[in-house]
Amino acid sequence: MHDQPVKGEGAKDIAPSHPPASAVAKPRRRFGLSGRLFALTVLFVTATEVFIYVPSLTSFRINWLTDRMAIADAASVVMAGATLSEVPRNVQDGVLNAVGAIAIAVRTGTVSRLIATVDSPPEVDTVVDLNHPDPIAEAGQAIATLFRTTPRTLRVIGTSRSGAQLELLIDDRALRVAMLRYSFNIAWIAALVSVITAALLFFSINRLFVRPMRRLTNAMVAFSAAPEDAERIIEPSGRTDEIGVAEEHLATMQQALQGTLREQRHLADLGLAVSKINHDLRNMLASAQLFSDRLGSLPDPNVQRFAPKLIAALDRAIAYCQSTLAYGRAREPAPARRILLLGRLVDEVAENLGLVGHATITFENRVPADLEIDADPEQLFRVLVNLSRNAMQALESDQDPAVVRRLTISASRDDGAVRIMVADTGPGVPAQARAHLFRAFQGSLRPGGIGLGLAIAAELVRAHRGTIELLENNSPGATFVIVVPDHRSPSRKAT
Repeated sequence: MHDQPVKGEGAKDIAPSHPPASAVAKPRRRFGLSGRLFALTVLFVTATEVFIYVPSLTSFRINWLTDRMAIADAASVVMAGATLSEVPRNVQDGVLNAVGAIAIAVRTGTVSRLIATVDSPPEVDTVVDLNHPDPIAEAGQAIATLFRTTPRTLRVIGTSRSGAQLELLIDDRALRVAMLRYSFNIAWIAALVSVITAALLFFSINRLFVRPMRRLTNAMVAFSAAPEDAERIIEPSGRTDEIGVAEEHLATMQQALQGTLREQRHLADLGLAVSKINHDLRNMLASAQLFSDRLGSLPDPNVQRFAPKLIAALDRAIAYCQSTLAYGRAREPAPARRILLLGRLVDEVAENLGLVGHATITFENRVPADLEIDADPEQLFRVLVNLSRNAMQALESDQDPAVVRRLTISASRDDGAVRIMVADTGPGVPAQARAHLFRAFQGSLRPGGIGLGLAIAAELVRAHRGTIELLENNSPGATFVIVVPDHRSPSRKAT
């Protein structure tokens, strides 16, 4: 025999790498959510005021003309019965100035009578009928009056208190001045309302939402800069709304991430330690191989009987040392599948673990002698050794002589797959170990264990496209079920 080649003496550190602080995106504060909220509130309130402004401006124009019509109606009552020629010029001018009109006429039936007028009234540009107003047309006329730079003459038609029809000729310059003054008042009031509303919303929403969101953002940025610092974990404010729920979940996530980072750092340290032990252990096993070669040359029958098994055990130990770091650094090699007699492999597992003739544990191999399985012999051997060793440790944990300690391995073929059952009469699998049963360093079944055996067994079974699970039943002990499907599909012997 020759010394095994030394491979994989180093283990790569798997400590987490973090981006530099300069690479972490910083929240922008120049125009954040608060500023946008304030600007949008002003914009929306202003837009609402604009929609309200047009109807209010139209109403103001109608009311202004209605007021002039009421003054003209009062003047017509005072001057009732008098003809235009009987009314002095200065009286007519006073009435026209009071009304703000160019001419005033009263129509009764088909008869129209002028009450007051200028010497040469201008032509009419627009007719405004206060008796039958059209909201859309009046809105258009109001906008036209406001933005038209040249004066127009309006013929305003209304009804007096006596039921007669009143008609006024009015120059719209005074109306335009009044509308501009009204628009200015509306504008500064609207601006004041917009600013006050925006300020109230700004301070309310900033306190209720923006500041808590900024706190969440700052907590995430600070944690990403140093995720291993326990002081960077956000402390929930105790709110019962959605932001409070987000704070609690963020704190939980940060704690879980810190736990993962600590575990990775622990695995990195463990890998380095195992690589050092692996190096020295392989050297010692290589020396033991040399002594076993010399021992095998002795003529003693017992030596000749046990020396091959000792050499085979040393070969396996050296091979295991070579792949000690395989779980953490890379995947297991693909299975080199062969057709095996499963019963003989189970006997070899029992001999390797010392189950044959064990002082306190009864071992039963219930695998049919002719049952064949398509699997990698070394990998399946490791699976059964790991499961059987766990069962032995569970059985040996109870020293009561009245307790039955039995380990049974059975198997059967069903629909192109072999179903293997490893059952014991031990105390069973603790409830807290079931959640992470096949995860490395988390699924240990006994105090002081590191939880690698089941994780390695599960990885090797999955490499065969098979499954492994803990059978849930009410019987005492633990029963693991392994299903290994055939890699090829030739005819198999049925049990």
